[in-house]
Amino acid sequence: MKRRAVINPLNKTSRNEFVSSSTVRDINKLLRNCFEQAVKWELMEKNPCTHATVPKHKSQKRDIWTADTLMYALSVCEDERLKLAINLSFSCSLRLGELLGLTWDCVDISPEAIEENRAYVFINKESQRIRKESLNALDGKDVLLVFPTNHKKNSTVRILKTPKTESSVRKIFLPKSVANMLVDWKAEQDEMKEILGDEYMDYNLVMASTFGLPLGDGAIRGPLKKLIEDYNLPPVVFHSFRHSSVTYKLKLNGGDIKAVQGDSGHAQVNMVTDVYSHILDDDRRKNAELFEEAFYEKKNLDPQMHVQQENNNTVANGNIKAFPGGTLKKVPHNYRI
Repeated sequence: MKRRAVINPLNKTSRNEFVSSSTVRDINKLLRNCFEQAVKWELMEKNPCTHATVPKHKSQKRDIWTADTLMYALSVCEDERLKLAINLSFSCSLRLGELLGLTWDCVDISPEAIEENRAYVFINKESQRIRKESLNALDGKDVLLVFPTNHKKNSTVRILKTPKTESSVRKIFLPKSVANMLVDWKAEQDEMKEILGDEYMDYNLVMASTFGLPLGDGAIRGPLKKLIEDYNLPPVVFHSFRHSSVTYKLKLNGGDIKAVQGDSGHAQVNMVTDVYSHILDDDRRKNAELFEEAFYEKKNLDPQMHVQQENNNTVANGNIKAFPGGTLKKVPHNYRI
């Protein structure tokens, strides 16, 4: 059974002809929770969504690039901002909103830190565009900064907000090559600040426009799409680099779930496992060192899964191992990893 998509009243069009099964299931879940609360408050006798028939949903698969393809893409990419964005997302397992919300006060790329393999980024916020009505409803909750709008008639604003889950707040150690890329990027940004003077709107953003303003998602997704078209690369979306990152790290470190999860900030069992209560920094620093040697020094572009001790790969309530052998090429696209 197909349901036609809602028409946008502004442009009289819809993004898709029909609503996807996953959207129907999400709406049903939301309504079921709302009605369940109404039943608890004795506003209703029963939940009308409890026995509703919802369509079955089969997760679609999303392609991810192999290390060879990624290395080639980076070698031909002439857009320095896009190149840095890809490297950060891939090496640090970042979501796009986390990347666009990253500020320099949450980056340690001092010479000492780089030399001692302890350079890092600290993720504690994300950039997001929301409707002004939603912003008013939040009443400042979880909102760290509201960026100025270009036009008063805009119905949306870009904000910096706290992450949705506590596990998303994390420190991620950088491979030396990526840390040095950030050093060069900051030097260029500081030079632009001197040239523009008071015209530079300094929000301390790592990813900013020429004049210091926050970037929208399109500033990264657009150039990525062009790169793919220009060089006939396999079609991927920016979030695919996060999937690739998790896969590559698991293969490099023999399935060390705890270390990878610490980098990716998972909150639930999806590609890795439940949040662990304690993650060792040394194990996660090893991720950056392994990345530097295998990928950026091109010593091991196609790492194979290594057998690790049983207790390192098992999940608490079962003898389940993480990716036992093989090379992951696709992941369900609706996983929020």
